[in-house]
Amino acid sequence: MNDTRNNQRKHVIVLSVLAVGMLGFAYALVPLYDVFCELTGINGKTSGRAVDPTTVSEVLLKPSDREVTIQFLAQVGNGMPWEFRPTEHRLKVRLGEINTTNYYARNRAAQAVTGQAVPSVTPGYAAKHLHKVECFCFTQQRLEAGEDLYMPVKFYIDDDLPAELHTLSLSYTLFKVQVPEGIPETLSSVREASSGVTLASNQQ
Repeated sequence: MNDTRNNQRKHVIVLSVLAVGMLGFAYALVPLYDVFCELTGINGKTSGRAVDPTTVSEVLLKPSDREVTIQFLAQVGNGMPWEFRPTEHRLKVRLGEINTTNYYARNRAAQAVTGQAVPSVTPGYAAKHLHKVECFCFTQQRLEAGEDLYMPVKFYIDDDLPAELHTLSLSYTLFKVQVPEGIPETLSSVREASSGVTLASNQQ
């Protein structure tokens, strides 16, 4: 009888350890996948950090004569009550040359809402060639009820972009962020950076 109880107890312990291990592995898959995508550019995910200033200065010294077209797209996730769109839908840019465009956001809700933009590049393998010097996607953005904002994206495409690529797309999906109560929310520095952007920059 005691042997049976001991065996049952062992089985319960083993199954509990396996369940906890599987749960931990499931949670670990997301950050591991993010790291994998960031390193390889698969799935079009781009880096969540600005490029190194030293790299930028080197790029500025050697822009290429080759030009490509980059398209800008925007969409909002479920439950996100913002108007969100690019101020220009496409640009023709030279490889190695830093360019700036803007996205427009307006909070249509009756209360303040915080959002986080997630970028992606199409085709996916071009993601590692598109480098963001400045981007509103690096931080969360908070808008009061009815408030709007122009948000800059400063980027360049390196001259290692495959020769068969002539057009690529930079897309942002904006998600609503649930901020825990009691934690102060601060506006991103993008608000100051974009304060000089006028309505004239809103090109359809």
